[in-house]
Amino acid sequence: MMKKVAVLGAGSWGSVLANLLVENGHQVMLWSRNQAQVDQLNQEHKNPHYMKDFTYNEGLVATSDMQAAVSGAAVILMVIPTKGVRQVAGQLAELLNGVTPAPLLVHATKGLEQNTYKRVSEMLAEEIPAASRHGIVVLSGPSHAEDVAIKDVTAVTAACGDLACAKEIQELFSNHYFRVYTNDDVIGAEFGAALKNIIALGSGALSGLGYHDNARAALITRGLAEIRRLGVAFGADPMTFIGLSGVGDLVVTATSKNSRNWRAGYQLGQGQKLADVVENMGMVIEGVATTKAAYELAQKRHVQMPITAALYRVLYEDEDIKSAIDGLMEREVTSEKE
Repeated sequence: MMKKVAVLGAGSWGSVLANLLVENGHQVMLWSRNQAQVDQLNQEHKNPHYMKDFTYNEGLVATSDMQAAVSGAAVILMVIPTKGVRQVAGQLAELLNGVTPAPLLVHATKGLEQNTYKRVSEMLAEEIPAASRHGIVVLSGPSHAEDVAIKDVTAVTAACGDLACAKEIQELFSNHYFRVYTNDDVIGAEFGAALKNIIALGSGALSGLGYHDNARAALITRGLAEIRRLGVAFGADPMTFIGLSGVGDLVVTATSKNSRNWRAGYQLGQGQKLADVVENMGMVIEGVATTKAAYELAQKRHVQMPITAALYRVLYEDEDIKSAIDGLMEREVTSEKE
């Protein structure tokens, strides 16, 4: 059944998901603050800053008017950088005040808020009253926009405490190349999605330094242990971390040049300064801010996250990357189960 869907955020992932939904037969309006971007999407069906060589479906309509985008929408998908979630959610709350029926909210943002350490669904719940939303679903999993754009086989998770809402999103997005599974563990899905970007930074740095497959495999495996450890401390189901929003998302992000977090880490490994890497990327590198949030959160909860702590020192205390790696390898040996 055709539904009206608003997609807030026209970066690579937001725009490609919007395009997928159009191809699934839905009426989609894609919102961006950038009028020039909107005009190019509508007139040329291009979004070159994010998806250089991709041509979007002519049925995708972009707008810089959030009211127009969300009016009558049954589903609102937010794909906003973490630092902008509260502001956009606040705007959205005003537009949804008194609207019936309330839309189902979905987000595909992967990060933690600075200072509060809130997950994205928590921010949305705080900013948008319950009466103005049918539910909040998390969409996460191993899914580079570049691969979805070329219809590479992809599997992701829709997580919500209300599985009926998760199933609604499953039906909305699923097609012959994009398969959606459901899960009721929102905490695990969001921690997995956010924290894997930290490990992707580290993986890129290893490659930039000239390390090989053994090092990468060790980092990913022990990185997953850290992600699980922190997530479980907040009530996540340990099984979630061996699923799509856990190990799946971690593997694809920590091994691919399509990952901007991996690319940022690679540049750091080659000796570039963080400020230069951020400036040259031209897009948000979620892992940089998430490293800080996760490190501080682990300190507060007394959760052991040595890889995250090492990356924090590299990013925020100017420690040499090679020295940080040596420090990790020279720690006291322990059991793999710890």
